[in-house]
This record gives sequence, C-alpha cells and structure tokens, in this order.
Amino acid sequence: MKYLSRAKRILQVSSVAVAIAASATVATAAEWSKPVLAKGYKVPRTADGHPDFQGNWTNASLTSLERPAQFGDRLVLTPEEAAQIEGTAADHVEKNALPTDPKLGIQDLPKDCGYGFSGTNCGYNNFWVDRGSQVTRVNGEARSSFLVHPKNGRLPAVLPEARQRLAAKSAAFRKGAGPVDGPEIRSLGERCLMSFGSSAGPPMTPQMYNNTYTIVQNKDTVMILVEMVHDTRIVRLNADHVPSGIKKWMGDSVGRWEGDTLVVETTNLHPQQSIRGANENVKVTERFTRVAPDQILYQFKVEDPTVWADVWMGEEIMSATNEKLYEYACHEGNYALPGILAGAREEERVAAEKGQAVRKKTAAEVEKELEGE
Repeated sequence: MKYLSRAKRILQVSSVAVAIAASATVATAAEWSKPVLAKGYKVPRTADGHPDFQGNWTNASLTSLERPAQFGDRLVLTPEEAAQIEGTAADHVEKNALPTDPKLGIQDLPKDCGYGFSGTNCGYNNFWVDRGSQVTRVNGEARSSFLVHPKNGRLPAVLPEARQRLAAKSAAFRKGAGPVDGPEIRSLGERCLMSFGSSAGPPMTPQMYNNTYTIVQNKDTVMILVEMVHDTRIVRLNADHVPSGIKKWMGDSVGRWEGDTLVVETTNLHPQQSIRGANENVKVTERFTRVAPDQILYQFKVEDPTVWADVWMGEEIMSATNEKLYEYACHEGNYALPGILAGAREEERVAAEKGQAVRKKTAAEVEKELEGE
C-alpha cells in the first residue's frame, strides 16, 4: 500500500534507527529509559564544561501523551504499526494540501476535516498544523504514547476528594458567573496569557501547532523560549526554590546537573494555572539529555498525591530544527474571545426580549467538565 511504502522510507532514513544501538533499554513501570547515545557521538559542551543545549528544537510528534486503548500495556509499536500511523498522517497532509475551490463557502466545508474536527470547527487548514510526520522513537523504539508510567500509558485516576475540591475551587473563582460572563472566566490560552495545553509546560508536550523552542544557557541559567504565546521559562541552576508564597507562571524551576543530564524541578505554580487540575502541591521533574547531534531525550515526572492515585511519567524526543520561531501575534489575531463574549451578550438580549433567562452551568456540570480535562 502507498502509505506503507512511504512510511518505510521514513523509517529507513531516520537518524534514530540507524544511529542508536540495538540494545535499547525499555522503560518499565516507574522507570525512565536509560539514555543511549548515538554511536560515536560526543556531546558538545559550553565554556563551563556542561552539555550545550542551545539552539532551536521541536517536539512535534504523531505520538500522543496517552496511549490509544488498542495498544493496551504495550509501549513499543511494531514497525508495521508505526508505518501505518505515519503513512496515514502523510496521506492526510497530502490530501489537505490540495488547492481549495475558491467558489466554495463556509456551508460547503467538509463534514470531517480530520483529527476530531468537522463542519464549522474546521478552523485551521493544513498550513497551520504542525503535528510532525513521525511517531516518537526513544532508543530506536517507536512509542505508542509519551507516558511510560502508569504501565497502561494512561493518566492515573483523579482522587474523588480532589475532584470535589477542584469543582469547589472553580465555583469559588467564578463567583456565580457563567462560562461566558466575562474574559476573566475564559481559559488562559483564549486570553493570550499562556500557551494552550502544556506547550510551555512543565511538562512540555506538543500541541496542534507552534511546537518549537529556543534554548539559551549560561553557567547560572537555562532559558527556554516557547513559540506558542512566547512564554519564557527561566531555569535557575544550583539555586533554592523561592518561598512557597511566591507563585509563578510555569512555576519556579530550579536545575542541577547529574552527569551530562540537566535535571529541573518545578514547584510554586501560579494559582490560575494548573497541570490537569493539580496546582498548589504539584511537583514536576524534568530530565534533558543530549543523545545525538540532532536530539534531546526529554523525560518528565508529575506528582501530586493530593490529586492523583499515582505519579505519571513520560518521554519525548526534541529534535533540532533550522526553522525559526514564528511571531505568535496572539492579541492581534484574537477574534475568538470578543466573538464568544459578543455572542453570549446577543443570546442574553434575545432571551430578555422573550422574557427568558440564559441558564448558567451548575456546580455538577462544572465538575463533569473537570473530569474530562
């Protein structure tokens, strides 16, 4: 089949497949993979002797954070499975790169434009999407998920008391306001305050687009500039965490060297920011290791015993890129936020004319939304 031959070519030219030793260590429960350097690779170093991570990197990948159910507890894909995923993605890109008939209108949008979007939700054409062309390969193994723990590659269960606490916290923040009553209620991404999803992290995971990072370092600091919303993480090396009362966007990140691996520990997350519902007690540990001229092995662990029944751990590859970061002109192009609020005001006006009230979400509905995050 066409997609199999295309994906096999991708596999053949992959620098990982040819450069990484065959005896790779598979990540098991509560463990990361042991970094395996490409054959003959010598880690570049800065003037102070530590590994040099500077440059532009991307974590765009066809692999997702959580593992699709059909793979069960299996972390490593077969070559045929990887080829099928990559081939299907390549076919999707090829199909959506075809010119659009200029005579078509919004009513002619396809019923399904892929990746869960359909109809009027097909807001992005293929130009804007940056999902990469390959699945993630760690130590030469094609991965079914970023998560290596829990064993099933799925996020651990949220504790019942945590779910109730999160719902109550959300209700207190809203103070009776509905989800479209004002800009303060909308998400940080919609307000151009932080990147969508966990692009900036921690942990840093790829989104639908803008998956590029610039790293600059000196002996005291590592700076990670994120393409999406231009969030900037400052990692202070060999330092103490700031007092617990000081909260920061993306948290307070402190780094140290363990051999040639940069280990970063982040706490003190801003109260308006959360990692899938975790905030005041969450701790994220990240590990950066150069394993090839064009690759960083990025590993992370997220823990909060007050929210989840277990820790969750993952692994990604950050690949070197010659692409520059796009200017993320978020406020300038943010038509969504005023559109959402204006639409809500129009609904209220129409309802008032009819003597009706626009129903606001109940606490139970808010809790159900949190379960799905």
